[in-house]
Amino acid sequence: MGVRNKITVVGAGNVGATAAHWLAAKELGDVVLVDIVEGVPQGKSLDLAQAAPIEGFDVRLKGLNSYDGTENSDVVIITAGLPRKPGMSRDDLLKTNAEIVSKVVDEVVKRSPEAILIIVSNPLDAMCQVAFRRSGFPKHRVIGMAGVLDSARMRCFLAEALDVSVENVTAFVLGGHGDTMVPLPRFSTCAGIPIPELLSQEQIDAIVKRTAGGGAEIVSLLKTGSAYYAPSAAAVEMTESILKDKKKILPCAAYLEGEYGINGLYVGVPCKLGARGLEQIIEINLLAEERIALQKSAAAVQELIDVLGI
Repeated sequence: MGVRNKITVVGAGNVGATAAHWLAAKELGDVVLVDIVEGVPQGKSLDLAQAAPIEGFDVRLKGLNSYDGTENSDVVIITAGLPRKPGMSRDDLLKTNAEIVSKVVDEVVKRSPEAILIIVSNPLDAMCQVAFRRSGFPKHRVIGMAGVLDSARMRCFLAEALDVSVENVTAFVLGGHGDTMVPLPRFSTCAGIPIPELLSQEQIDAIVKRTAGGGAEIVSLLKTGSAYYAPSAAAVEMTESILKDKKKILPCAAYLEGEYGINGLYVGVPCKLGARGLEQIIEINLLAEERIALQKSAAAVQELIDVLGI
């Protein structure tokens, strides 16, 4: 009998529960949903399990309040932490979420020493650094979800502006997850055609700006929470590329050791994701202004790391 992949999702809030939904629907493996709130992971898992006969996915789903039962997970998606509220910067969450992520990592590593960690908690790049240091895992097994979401937002806005299928549009975003992200229109295409040939600079600038503020735009609309459909879908695309060894090149937060002139920091770069986790960092030549923007983004991440003292 074949053994299914096992995926643990930590945090059964909107992002975690919706990730469980996409994971189950794609039949990527059995899903364990962990949360400290009694009844919530159990209830959401049970509800999702009852959708299985209708949608036709054969995976086991269970909800837990402790980490016993998460043993030998292939991938662990960490969404735990306090969400952003209106007017809060991602950095306001810094210290609280660093403590939460540290505790989660300790519990996960004990039980799944071979797992690949996908970090979703904010502030993203700093939380990756926390998880990397705390886990003692090699850098290819601790990866952050940010760029897939940011580039999806950009692709959504580009497709809308061009009135074409979202499948025709690729977008390229580098840097930290937040106001300093670096969208690169010259590497973004529509059916292979560079975006600058199809849209005016003014249109592109507006889309780049909206992409960088994409999360805040949703927070201000929802009032009581932050985005979850696209962030969870992004984490699941990364998980799928790893579990199916697809070797997709996706923008992710990865630990850099000299690439792009950045050393010892998690920053968003194009990553090849396969069975080993992060299998390759793709380096491209940047124009002077793009390089400066990326350095600025790295400096913003470094500030958070300095505050945490890691």
